[in-house]
Amino acid sequence: MWGYGGGQLRPLLLPAGVGLLTTTLYTVFSALQWRSFAAPSWDLGIFTQLARQYAALEAPIVTIKGEGFNLLGDHFHPLLVVLGPVFMGFPHAFTLLSVQNALFGLAAAALTYGAIRLLGPLTGTLFGLAFAFSWGLQGAVEAQFHEIAFAVPLLALSLTAFLLRKWVACLLWAIPLVFVKEDLGLTVAALGIVLAVRSRQPLGVWLAVWGVGWFALASLMILPLLNPNGAWAYSSSIDLLGILTDPVALLKPQKGMTLALLLVATGVIAVRSPLALVLLPTLAWRFLSDNSGYWGPTWQYSAVLMPIAFAAALDGIALVRSSQRRWLRDYGRQAASGSIVAALVLATTLPLFKLTDVPANFSTDRAAAATAALGVVPDGALVESDIGLMNYLVERTDVYWLGNQNPLPDYLVIDLMAGGLPSEWTSATIVAEALHPGASFTTIYAAGGYEVTRLTSSTR
Repeated sequence: MWGYGGGQLRPLLLPAGVGLLTTTLYTVFSALQWRSFAAPSWDLGIFTQLARQYAALEAPIVTIKGEGFNLLGDHFHPLLVVLGPVFMGFPHAFTLLSVQNALFGLAAAALTYGAIRLLGPLTGTLFGLAFAFSWGLQGAVEAQFHEIAFAVPLLALSLTAFLLRKWVACLLWAIPLVFVKEDLGLTVAALGIVLAVRSRQPLGVWLAVWGVGWFALASLMILPLLNPNGAWAYSSSIDLLGILTDPVALLKPQKGMTLALLLVATGVIAVRSPLALVLLPTLAWRFLSDNSGYWGPTWQYSAVLMPIAFAAALDGIALVRSSQRRWLRDYGRQAASGSIVAALVLATTLPLFKLTDVPANFSTDRAAAATAALGVVPDGALVESDIGLMNYLVERTDVYWLGNQNPLPDYLVIDLMAGGLPSEWTSATIVAEALHPGASFTTIYAAGGYEVTRLTSSTR
């Protein structure tokens, strides 16, 4: 059943091609986004500071989050230490985007390999492309770098091994997931349970214990120890009491859209596989949260769901082949085509479709002004900034986000058009007066909505 269907082709050639295409297209998108000075959030700046610290063999103190803030007290992601050597060689924020795109390419190659083994060269390759350019991965690329970049290939490699009945490999690829983000410990535990049942070996039990153990250790001990407030920062957003008293809250439209897209993208056949249970930990913490930003299909939150959902679809297809129900066997033969068609239909609504009109979607109208604003800020300066140019300053200056209580900066850099400032802050001078009364700042650059002020004197 798992024999490779095209003897004339090398088994790794098509998967490698899918991986290379995935990495290339996502990198083109990232480069155009970077060139247009788009700043979806402060996250790329945060992780660039982390990589910069690791490259200097120092603790991940991220001043964007606050003076002396250890990012390991925000989320538990020690695996990101591997960014240190990469950043040492290529000390740029864009490096992180390239790393994420390469990791997604690796995931696409792995899952395509498994799909080809089950579906044959043509259908398997197209199914792999459907995964590679799925809505969850495209959303993550548009949102720029996040720690889940490492979870996607680890899940894809582990689940591909599961499909190929390589139980030890499945276990080994899943083990590091607990070091990507704390909640993935529960995902690992769920995979361990499914692995134990399918393999009928104790490997899965040990994996489940490993996952639960690290989730408990990270959330109950490590995160509270390293967080400035002495608590896991995101535990308060889980509103179990609110859900119990108002269960209708589980029926929010954004949550329904996420579930619907999961079903559509996998041709529904994924629910036939026990691997679908591995989706539940991520869906649970998102849907039980009182933060509406977690509920919908946008941003990076659905990226970890994609390898699970598509692997579950492949497993579901394999399982229904031996079903006694003829209609189910017939549907299984068409399910992969359903995923491929769904990917094509959704394509026009997803970020990569912006590549069809680069001038309109990646405007460089403000690029000259942004470049000039960056040029007046010297290397090594202490800078306070909104999100507008933060990602471009962080690789060479010490950046603080202006929403926190910060030390007096040498420079204040703001983006009046897209920096996320309160409406009453209409100039850098007003911002400086509001944040640092008693200090004197002089505006040294103002064009294209960007303003830069320099500290000239202070009574503090």
